[in-house]
Amino acid sequence: MDRHDVSEEVTAEIVAALHQADLKIQDKYNCRGITYWFDDVRKTAFCLIDAPNKQAIKQMHDNAHGEVPHHIIEVDKNIVESFLGRIEDPKKATNTELNIINDPAFRTILYVEISQSTLIGKKKRNFHDLVSKVSDELSIYEGRMVKKKKNYILASFKSVSNALKCALSIQSNFNTPEVTKNSEEFNVNLGMYSGVPVTSSKGFFKETIKMATRFSIISTNNIIISTEIKDLCESECAENIVSYKNIRVFNLKQEQFLRDFFYYLESQWENPQLKVNDFCINLGFSKSQLYRNVIEMSGKSPNIFLKEYRLYKALILLEQNNLTIAEIAYKTGFNSAAYFSKCFFNLFNMLPSVYLKQ
Repeated sequence: MDRHDVSEEVTAEIVAALHQADLKIQDKYNCRGITYWFDDVRKTAFCLIDAPNKQAIKQMHDNAHGEVPHHIIEVDKNIVESFLGRIEDPKKATNTELNIINDPAFRTILYVEISQSTLIGKKKRNFHDLVSKVSDELSIYEGRMVKKKKNYILASFKSVSNALKCALSIQSNFNTPEVTKNSEEFNVNLGMYSGVPVTSSKGFFKETIKMATRFSIISTNNIIISTEIKDLCESECAENIVSYKNIRVFNLKQEQFLRDFFYYLESQWENPQLKVNDFCINLGFSKSQLYRNVIEMSGKSPNIFLKEYRLYKALILLEQNNLTIAEIAYKTGFNSAAYFSKCFFNLFNMLPSVYLKQ
């Protein structure tokens, strides 16, 4: 799939004509133009092409119309369909001479993580029941299931307001007396973010998924949304859903801090020598500024946030059951297995050795 950033003057008709020009000469370059998406608001076009390599795509575009793709990535057609809903031209577009498609590839990604607040007495049946309830909510609000794993669900929405309504409904369902009574040991964290499939980074919707996941990490008892999602919801929906008390809107400054903070955290969290002062130096903040920003972002101090981030990473490694506790302790940035076990117990009310035996 390639991405074209086009000028303000480019219309859906023009993009359709460019696509037809590709189709006329595609055989010469061993390419097959499958379909395309065009976003008239953001002035971006995305082409799905079966091609032997990137160079063939560039040559085909260059000789067909001269438009050069800004980015090209390799994609799996099944993944494309799960995010965007199609891998061929929509039927309503096939009756026109130019085959005009007014379908932007812009999507809102919802990341739903179901985690355990305690590891004691975990109820696998209830856990799977909760995952099933999340799946039901997606169907109601026209969300597409992209990925379903043991403890999280990734979904794609064409409508921003539907994505937010779905998130609110999921959160509400998890807080009902019946669910709370039967599933006290479970937490649900939700993160959502909007974006396009191809950016400057490699990977399909990679940046959007990454931001949705980051929002979920800090979203305890809240649903965090960007200013862009807030504005889009207000334009899509007459109901003022963004005013709900459990919704937090991150402004551009907060969003940039979160992006910078996690970028450094994700590259350094395994380093046992990592200190809060390292964040200050690399992010350009004083200790008081960093503390204030992390508290505002997550409700936790930088030290506590880093420690808990590492412990949840350790929990994943324990579930894989192919490393010793000492190996996991050092791999997740702890200086000793004893201190790791103590911290693990304080957060999960269970020693890692006991969890392994389970």
